[in-house]
Amino acid sequence: MEARSERKDGVLIFSVNGRLDAFGAQQLNDWARGELHDDDKDLVVDLAGATYLSSGGIRVFNGLKKELKRRNGKFALAAVGEYPAKVLDMAGFTSVFTMYPTAEEAVSDINKKRKNPSLFNEIFYKKIIDGDVSLTIEPGWMTKSPVIRVTGQVDRVLHATITEADVRAKKFSEITYSLGLGAMGADLKDSLGLMGEMITLYGSMVWLPTDGNSTPDFMTPSDTSDGDLPVYTGFNITLDGPFNEYLTLDSADPRGVSIADIYRVIFSSGRERVKTYRGVVAVTMWGILSGFASSGLKKAPVAGSINPGESIMDPSHVHEWMAGDKGSSYQGDTLVSFGIGIDLGGDLSAFRPETLSSLYYANPLNTGAGKEMYLHNHGVVFRNIPYDATLDLNTQVKKIVTDGEFVDMRHLLDTTRLRKAKIGIAYIQDIVKEP
Repeated sequence: MEARSERKDGVLIFSVNGRLDAFGAQQLNDWARGELHDDDKDLVVDLAGATYLSSGGIRVFNGLKKELKRRNGKFALAAVGEYPAKVLDMAGFTSVFTMYPTAEEAVSDINKKRKNPSLFNEIFYKKIIDGDVSLTIEPGWMTKSPVIRVTGQVDRVLHATITEADVRAKKFSEITYSLGLGAMGADLKDSLGLMGEMITLYGSMVWLPTDGNSTPDFMTPSDTSDGDLPVYTGFNITLDGPFNEYLTLDSADPRGVSIADIYRVIFSSGRERVKTYRGVVAVTMWGILSGFASSGLKKAPVAGSINPGESIMDPSHVHEWMAGDKGSSYQGDTLVSFGIGIDLGGDLSAFRPETLSSLYYANPLNTGAGKEMYLHNHGVVFRNIPYDATLDLNTQVKKIVTDGEFVDMRHLLDTTRLRKAKIGIAYIQDIVKEP
């Protein structure tokens, strides 16, 4: 069995050649699961080249049909040959699967029947188009004032001087959206030497232990949990308050757009039309990856792990301390991220320079944002999560971190790319340093 895939007018087409016997069906099933991206809703299996079909193939078709139904999409067969048609009829599945003479006719009919989930937004909400970036604006809570709370000092992370006295214990209920340096363990001593990149998303903690295994760990308390297990953090940035707006991203470029470009449009739009814009935003994204560029600490930046006065970001040390990946891994998978953006082209006079500098660090592995902005984002990769931009962002984030298939977590480089995304924007009014 041989197969190839293409996307035409928003519909995924699988073209199958050869025998769909038990072995071929298993091949198709394994291949199809890898080719089906989280934002694919409609699937056509083109059987023009399939000469044989058995019950194994029918089971695969049935499984794919159920998966597309879960995504509120359509599944169809096209160009079913004489022998496969007889098998489907004999097995009683002729009426179960929608069938078309050709894949082109299937795609055309699916698009005619497809509801446009963005139609309401296009009619009632403003749209921003900047190059390959298209953002539809939905109102959030513009009347409330979100702030950022900062625990610890990023300078102690960069110079590896974290001690037990610098670490704070946070409750899950205190950190809906946050990022920083953290760990979990039986006690502080158990956690200190494992502290790495961390993110919390609606009460779930995901972190990258610095134990040499480069394998993220996570904890999601149940709704009935009393939250008595602490998160130990040596540095943490927490959003306190609501998202003022929600944006829906659609990219005209099949390669997607970079996080740096998304922030660039957010900043330029904020300057022009948001009265409360002060040059700092907190951003949560739920979207579909087209390229995952990332970094992560290899070692915990605790006191005594580097010479006094030196920085883990110095060119002579950075590859000892930081692992980087500028590739295109996880294409079609789901990303949920939280981050902070500082607009260097905006009016930042509302914040003291030393307060702003507590939010970010210059990662030498970053090449995406240049000198226009400072970005600090962490992200978690999930798989097999249907994407639907009409759904509520916060509700979906909570559902994803609870039920999703967890894959990876890293510090995001600015060149990470998304094809589609639902984005929550908080226009920060104050930055509070906590003791």
